[in-house]
Amino acid sequence: MSNNDIIVSLDIGTSKVRAIIGEVNNGTLNIIGVGSADSEGIRKGAIVDVDQTVQSIRSAVEHAERMVGIEITEVYVGISGSHIGLQSSRGVVTVSNEDREIGEEDIERVSKAAEVVALPPEREIIDVVAKQFVVDGLEGIQDPRGMIGSRLEVEATIVTGAKTAIHNLLRCVEKADLKVKELVLISLGAGQLALTKDERTMRTALIDIGAGQATISIFDSGNLAAVSTLPIGGEYVTNDIAYGLRTVTDQAEKVKLKYGCAMMADAAEDVVFKVNRIGSSIEKEYTQEDLAAIIEPRVQEIFQLIHQEIYRMGYRDVAGYVLSGGTVAMPGVLQVAQSELAAAVRLAVPDYIGVRDPAFTSGIGILYSVIRKNRGRGSVAPGKKPVNRPKSSPAPETTQKTGFLEKLKNMFSEFI
Repeated sequence: MSNNDIIVSLDIGTSKVRAIIGEVNNGTLNIIGVGSADSEGIRKGAIVDVDQTVQSIRSAVEHAERMVGIEITEVYVGISGSHIGLQSSRGVVTVSNEDREIGEEDIERVSKAAEVVALPPEREIIDVVAKQFVVDGLEGIQDPRGMIGSRLEVEATIVTGAKTAIHNLLRCVEKADLKVKELVLISLGAGQLALTKDERTMRTALIDIGAGQATISIFDSGNLAAVSTLPIGGEYVTNDIAYGLRTVTDQAEKVKLKYGCAMMADAAEDVVFKVNRIGSSIEKEYTQEDLAAIIEPRVQEIFQLIHQEIYRMGYRDVAGYVLSGGTVAMPGVLQVAQSELAAAVRLAVPDYIGVRDPAFTSGIGILYSVIRKNRGRGSVAPGKKPVNRPKSSPAPETTQKTGFLEKLKNMFSEFI
């Protein structure tokens, strides 16, 4: 990657839309801007109102633009949901170079070969993720660039999704006057960011609990092995609070964020708050213990359902669990998870200034995935232009398209 490349991720969730601006310097990611907006038009991770979703995207992007002072034109968009599917595939090609050195062009061709799979008409390929490459029968190769061989094979995972969900997502981003540089599977990016190499190898479950859904990603032998999504999340807790305290949902959400605790044993009796009850102008006082009595059973049920789903997926011997998403930031959630899952559990917290919160794992994971995928491929296209230029004027050319031979020259020049 080139120095000072700017890349932007867009994480469209049920409760929040987050735009995160990252600067890549010598292969190192720095977060330089974050914008967020309340999600409108999203229900349980699915787009139900295009215009409202477009407005939420614009608000988040404009927030990030003001923070950094650039205009965002291109974004890497995260995708998740119950419509996501994984299937194995294999591709084989003959190395094209006369000197039999494997280059980027060969890797692209073998990936295209792996895409040749039978799919139902309502599904579409989102990404091809290489598990390993095989050069002339030699297995276990992660990056074959520069190796000598005649036959290149790839064992890959094909990530597919429902055309309707994909096209609605793309439509919303494009209507917000943004170009979609690439769709990134959130489970894959978050796993690369949040899990260690050993965790990805030893069968670990990454559990992302957002407002409207919980996504379970199983990593095994270094690769993403399975993905499942349940329609449960923080909204269920909020609804329980609204019902239990007889108040409106908006107030229940505020109370949850400020006073919420998932374990009654950790709740304080002397921490009190007041809420307006539905149908009355009189405020009623409650304690944090009253709130925890509502929250704890629901959080326990969420992890019980997650545990059952992992069993249904065929993974009974998971080595450990890693939690991410905005819901898991509530005090006491980690302890409830440890009790219900009866295994080693930890929180995934991004180690970047300004975003040290489990809620940002998905957005930063998108950037992390882009960097890893483009490592060795040259620079990532910038996706921005100076904010002091009028929006109507064209952006200056910031990168030049180089051919394959030019890329090889650049690669060799680094070693001279």
